[in-house]
Amino acid sequence: MPEEVLVSAETGDDAAVYRLPDGRALVQTVDFFTPIVDDPYDWGRIAAANAFSDVYAMGGVPVLALNLVGWPVDTLPLEMLARVLEGGSAVAAQAGVAVVGGHTITDNEPKYGMAVTGFVDADRLVRNSTAPPGAGLYLTKPLGTGILSTAIKAQQASEEQIAQAVEVMVRLNAEAAAAMVEAAADAATDVTGYGLLGHLRGMLAASGVAATVRADAVPVLPGVLQLAREGVVPGGTHRNHDFLGEFVTWGHLEPPEQLVLADAQTSGGLLIAALDGGRLEEVFRRRGLPLHRIGITQAGLPGRIRIEGRVEGAG
Repeated sequence: MPEEVLVSAETGDDAAVYRLPDGRALVQTVDFFTPIVDDPYDWGRIAAANAFSDVYAMGGVPVLALNLVGWPVDTLPLEMLARVLEGGSAVAAQAGVAVVGGHTITDNEPKYGMAVTGFVDADRLVRNSTAPPGAGLYLTKPLGTGILSTAIKAQQASEEQIAQAVEVMVRLNAEAAAAMVEAAADAATDVTGYGLLGHLRGMLAASGVAATVRADAVPVLPGVLQLAREGVVPGGTHRNHDFLGEFVTWGHLEPPEQLVLADAQTSGGLLIAALDGGRLEEVFRRRGLPLHRIGITQAGLPGRIRIEGRVEGAG
């Protein structure tokens, strides 16, 4: 591996990073998925925000994007695809990202996402593999978008729940990333398909530490726990839960609560580890950004997680 490659697949980090001669580093990532909401414009917005998130998780700034599209041209109108692309372009414009092209194929199932290029100061790069013991663990967005997306498909989500889920998923992690870089956070990742605990396990394993998480401190979107109790849970969340059994001591959590903490997210928040939690909290407070302290890293078997308390609303 060339020495210019600062981050590769070895640590399961969010994006690849390549050092440039001028002290910056190039950040590259790609992400795409099938529709998770009914409105094509919202799907485009969510997919773009999700793709940019991996760059933000490294402490970087996305600058260029290429659209990736799979489209069933014989069954879905191209006007619908146009709305998807408009949604992606709208969020790209908000992020200051130039969409400079892309690639489209005919597919039996619609898919959309982006390949994204960004830059980061090589000396301020934030990795998932550098969380020390004794660091506070912080989350910037509430959980539940996977369960709510399943409820939307099953027509079991209220209009208010749909609006809340979309708002969370289209919200860029740009300001949170800038805040964590200013506060010199020790490590970070974003919370997406592996869920909060899955991505936390990856961070802990790569960093050689364990953690304790306070379930009652984890923010969860309204109604998500009840939906989990009713069995409205995506297959990816069940797979996450099955995988986590080897690594997580669930404490007093009942199965629906466990599924909420394992819920497969789309365009979720940043999960940040910071030894100087006070500084991180002050920077987020000054910038008017949400931040939730949910646990702490500690010496122990790498990748192991202990849960304390109950998910809010479970008692």
